[in-house]
Amino acid sequence: MASTLTMHPDRLFSSNKIERDIARNLYQHVEKLPIVSPHGHTDPAWFAENKNFSNPTELLIHPDHYVFRMLYSQGVDLDQLGIPRKDGSHANADPEKAWQIFADHYHLFQGTPSRIWLDYVFVNTFNITEKLNSSTASHYYQVINDALQTEAFKPRSLFDRYNIEVIATTECATDNLKHHQKIKNSDWSGKVITAFRPDAVVDPEHEKFNAKLVQLSELTNLDCQEYSQYLDALRQRRLFFKEMGATSTDHGHPTAATANLSDEQASVLFQKVQDTPTASDAELFRAHMLVKMAEMSLDDGLVMQIHPGSHRNHNQQLFAHYGRDKGADIPANTEYVNALKPLLSKFGNNTDLSIILFTLDETVYSRELAPLAGHYPSLKLGPAWWFHDSPEGMMRFRRSVTETAGFYNTVGFNDDTRAFLSIPARHDVARRMDCTYLAELVARHMLDESEAVTLAKDLAYNLAKEAYKL
Repeated sequence: MASTLTMHPDRLFSSNKIERDIARNLYQHVEKLPIVSPHGHTDPAWFAENKNFSNPTELLIHPDHYVFRMLYSQGVDLDQLGIPRKDGSHANADPEKAWQIFADHYHLFQGTPSRIWLDYVFVNTFNITEKLNSSTASHYYQVINDALQTEAFKPRSLFDRYNIEVIATTECATDNLKHHQKIKNSDWSGKVITAFRPDAVVDPEHEKFNAKLVQLSELTNLDCQEYSQYLDALRQRRLFFKEMGATSTDHGHPTAATANLSDEQASVLFQKVQDTPTASDAELFRAHMLVKMAEMSLDDGLVMQIHPGSHRNHNQQLFAHYGRDKGADIPANTEYVNALKPLLSKFGNNTDLSIILFTLDETVYSRELAPLAGHYPSLKLGPAWWFHDSPEGMMRFRRSVTETAGFYNTVGFNDDTRAFLSIPARHDVARRMDCTYLAELVARHMLDESEAVTLAKDLAYNLAKEAYKL
């Protein structure tokens, strides 16, 4: 049975009338601000080719691991959804049947941020007014599929309609960035930039590490099995990324470990990790390379993002069949104070270096991260990330870090998503939650409302532009 789908104008605001009224006023000042998306994983080919999206399933289910990990947890086989496999193949799944499976299970998303994001897309992008369920699945599929065939729903049109000022994708250090080149050569005014992601060439435990070193050698005409030339190759690639618009690097290490090795020590270790590295060898090399990346950031000005603490590919059977980024990454305990000391001892006081630090371990917000960011001038805190990119996660982040780090040692919001259509919804949630938190401070007379208006604008727009040099 169909029931009406609406987005309440006061959603996510406090149930307390005084705070809700203040939040409403604050939100009016930020609701229409342009979207700055400084970190994410959308496909640059969408904006380079500007082709119509194929169908609702390929657009709204396949790129969104938040969606299919939930379905998988309830026994839905990824082949039923047509999720691409590790070898590039995929099951011959009918996209409309896959959509029906998604609709049949849509109740699983009640109370999750995915439900908020998806309903926002259905209402605001496709003007659908009935809730998604088994009986409305076919209607949804037809409405969305028909819209996707039109000019107004091509990637560049949606980019403009969503009022996106800039969006950053993330590419491997060995990527040729041909899609970014095509965008640069086009007459389209949309700003799509890349970010330099070197994990595959600095992590000896990455399944493609040695193959990527060979590729890095071919790209740079340097011998990347030799340490000094390997470093020169990385410097060369960073400059290429910067020429293509990058303003940041992104490091997804298992831990926050950093280490200062001599060139001689690092050279010996580099030879070891190309052979059969032990876990400790791999950890030490990654730790050393984080410091080298910071050193390179001081030379080329790229902002350094560190995203540690994810146990990648926890489900090895799933990884063997479908590969990375299939919803099987799990947050892990992460220690920062000792782990970052080698890096911060060397560069932490340098105001020319900008490090943005993220965590999946909420227990360190107030004990470790806020005190570090509230002291070292090189360090700022990224927003509530990944599993914590949610209304409650955002509120926990603000409550935990603000008293020690303040607002201006944070960097606003980033959506960190592969799901293009969810970007406006994610920024809207962040803006509403920041307004809710600020309204609470105003109601308790810790801020006046004019200060809160300024803060709301900074959190929604200005801080991200400043922190990422956009």
